[in-house]
Amino acid sequence: MLMAIFSDIHANRPAFEACLTAARARGAERIMLLGDYVGYGADPEWTVDTVSDLVAQGASAILGNHDRAVRDASETMNADAQAAIAWTRGRLTAAQQDFLERLPLTHVEGDVLYVHAEASDPPAWRYVRSADDAARSFAATDAQVTFCGHVHRPALYSMSNVGKMTAFVPTTDIPVQLLAGRRWLVVLGSVGQPRDGIAAAAYAMFDTARREITFCRAPYDIDAAAKRIREKGLPGWLADRLYLGK
Repeated sequence: MLMAIFSDIHANRPAFEACLTAARARGAERIMLLGDYVGYGADPEWTVDTVSDLVAQGASAILGNHDRAVRDASETMNADAQAAIAWTRGRLTAAQQDFLERLPLTHVEGDVLYVHAEASDPPAWRYVRSADDAARSFAATDAQVTFCGHVHRPALYSMSNVGKMTAFVPTTDIPVQLLAGRRWLVVLGSVGQPRDGIAAAAYAMFDTARREITFCRAPYDIDAAAKRIREKGLPGWLADRLYLGK
């Protein structure tokens, strides 16, 4: 089965639409969503409704820290993120907020774990930015493959059966086989706010039969997304950074 995996959409409608279109063109048979559907961007209502519709059609979705922050003001964020979440709270209906609140922190299928942040303590929202972070995640689960987001920069970590760690930045459109002799931690890039210096929206395709992951990019209408952010009165930096991919 060919699965499209999306993370950190952040209410960026043009980016998410571009990724969905691109993934379907690649033959996606199923969709996995790794959280942070809201925050930063200007279209939280459309995004939550779209995610809800996808789940009703068979997709799986988990909770991100920005999604939790909609109803949990204790979540710690920077000033721009807090401003965006405060604005988002006023946009989402009670039903939309209920949908986010009901999402699980993790999803497991066989020996594959899906989580928004680092797996040792999902609600702590720790980042996976180094081999040490990845090792902590490996120690917390028996999963052979773990998928996460949260960092907004694509990365791949693996651990041998004697604990030797490797880490590298994947190349777009070059498939990587997740070999059975190692354990793997796949860090997705962001659909709605990439931070790896590339402005195009990021997602991944996972061939579950071949155990093969391909990191993908989808160009989108950044002008439209940035214009919407400014029109809604959100912090200007949230629009500017889309052009920079950081």
